[in-house]
Amino acid sequence: MKETSSDSRSHERWAHFRFSVIGPLLAAPPSRGQLQAHLAELAAKKWRHPVSGEWVVFGLSTIERWYYRALRAKTGPVEALQRKIRSDHGQHPSVSPKLIELLTQQHRQHPSWSYQLHFDNLAVLVEQQPQAGPMPSYVSLLRWMKSHGLFKRPRRGPVHSPGAQTAEHRYQAREVRSYESPYVNGLWHLDFHHGSLRVLLPEGRWACPILLGILDDHSRLCCHLQWYLAEGARELCHGLGQAFQKRDLPRSLLFDNGSAMVAAETEQGLTRLGVLFENTLPFSPYQNGKQEAFWGQIEGRLLPMLEGVADLMLDQLNAVSQPWVELEYNRKVHSEIGQTPLQRFLNDKSVAQPCPTTDKLQVSFTTEVRRLQRRSDGTLTLEGIRFEVPSRFGHLTELWVRYASWDLSAVYLADPKTGAILGRIYPVDKNKNAEGRRAPRASVAGSAPPLPAPGMAPLLQKIIHQYATTGLPPAYLPDRQTGLPHPPNPQSPS
Repeated sequence: MKETSSDSRSHERWAHFRFSVIGPLLAAPPSRGQLQAHLAELAAKKWRHPVSGEWVVFGLSTIERWYYRALRAKTGPVEALQRKIRSDHGQHPSVSPKLIELLTQQHRQHPSWSYQLHFDNLAVLVEQQPQAGPMPSYVSLLRWMKSHGLFKRPRRGPVHSPGAQTAEHRYQAREVRSYESPYVNGLWHLDFHHGSLRVLLPEGRWACPILLGILDDHSRLCCHLQWYLAEGARELCHGLGQAFQKRDLPRSLLFDNGSAMVAAETEQGLTRLGVLFENTLPFSPYQNGKQEAFWGQIEGRLLPMLEGVADLMLDQLNAVSQPWVELEYNRKVHSEIGQTPLQRFLNDKSVAQPCPTTDKLQVSFTTEVRRLQRRSDGTLTLEGIRFEVPSRFGHLTELWVRYASWDLSAVYLADPKTGAILGRIYPVDKNKNAEGRRAPRASVAGSAPPLPAPGMAPLLQKIIHQYATTGLPPAYLPDRQTGLPHPPNPQSPS
């Protein structure tokens, strides 16, 4: 059986082994005429091979050559006993320049192909282009590809997608480096994960639950996790609000470009709470690597312990996930930080912001839109539903409305300049309105009852006065039927 060797390089292990064989002769040189006898004793022994670990023997002439090489060394016996590096080391004579050109172009066109697929397609090209030279072996080709960085890379989305191509070019042009926020609550990660176990729903059907996980970047603490049946903005805001109430508000958030993350409710809510949010680059999941590593803990430890539950329910899955993450994951020593996530979260410097009340969180995760008020009945339309506007806002033509698309039972009017909540509005209840009872209007200047006019309007009186002062004759002739006297005829005799 092969023995486990050290992590040193092969030629270094050979040098250490050879020195261990002839080292005693160097420490206690034999007397004149006794060298051959000592070498014969060493040649008769069995030794462990420095690479394979098997029992082997070495000839007297071989050990004698090691001895004299170490004895005459000028730089040190161990360095002299190392195996010589081949003169053609690092070269690949079986791979011609033409083959290198074909293989490099093929790898640039298909970086996600396996090595075997590259080898098979290159063999076809060699058949079509004999001038490229003989086809090397698979091992030689594999060695050349790895030594020149032509590794198999995962596909970053649809092949002909502009976003995937941009992500691929960016990955090739820029280095990928791990990072860590210097403070607790300085940066959070969140993402959704499709679980590998199914749950039984009350209506009698099976469904694959989706896990929302939220991690602190500095401490790796799981701030909150919860299983849902969908991955929309409603589920995201619901879980995120619980994480805020448990751990306070972070300074920034990093998540991907999913529909829930770019929803108006999510983005406007985080902005109102003073949380900076950033989206990962398209087709670049490595930017959220800590989140991906956390899913490995879920699939490798939590879910396997539930495989024996035949009729797993969603509530049951959530009930067991909370104790697991709080008592095992958050309290288990993390291999990278050398302590538990909970210890690092509590002991290191935090830059968290205080979390607001539950009501304020609920109002924060809403979108704000502009609506025109219908003058006839004081209503506005929102998501196909008509809402009544209180009469005290009847003088406003434009109204700014705050609401969450998944909950139209809570709709608010907001101040257009400050964003402050002015009041709550409700859907029109036509059945109740049919009873004929109406609330009194609020005291607004435009809603006061009209007063009787006192006479001619002031502007018209002013115009008449100005016309009279000009001295112009009357601008019309009165009709005789009105009974008014005719003006004097200048042609008649006096």
